[in-house]
Amino acid sequence: MSLFDRLAGNAGKINNDAILKDVGPFILDNESVLHSFKLVRDLIIFTDKRLILIDVQGTTGRKRTYEIVPYDSISRFAIETAGTFDTDSELKIYISSATQPTYSLELGRNADHVYEIAKTLSSAIL
Repeated sequence: MSLFDRLAGNAGKINNDAILKDVGPFILDNESVLHSFKLVRDLIIFTDKRLILIDVQGTTGRKRTYEIVPYDSISRFAIETAGTFDTDSELKIYISSATQPTYSLELGRNADHVYEIAKTLSSAIL
């Protein structure tokens, strides 16, 4: 993923081995990372057991919030694709019977990554 893509807010796929420095302590012995995506500073990590969302905060990026979401708690999700004037795609994740999305993530314009994220999430929750 290029610097321009990151500045534009496009989601980019990153190497699963490189992501282990960020989530290594959270990964179980019998768990493996399937896909990882970077959204400017935040991360979306799909493992074979759960979804890990990392919200990087502050100017230095040292403060982080780790959201661990088991796949069986996700009831549905929605993808909003980018349009002509709305320049970014959005992923909305609903937990259990929530009427409003519990998580809403800006994915940028890269349709390939948006569809790959949707396909990965679909295969995990179905």
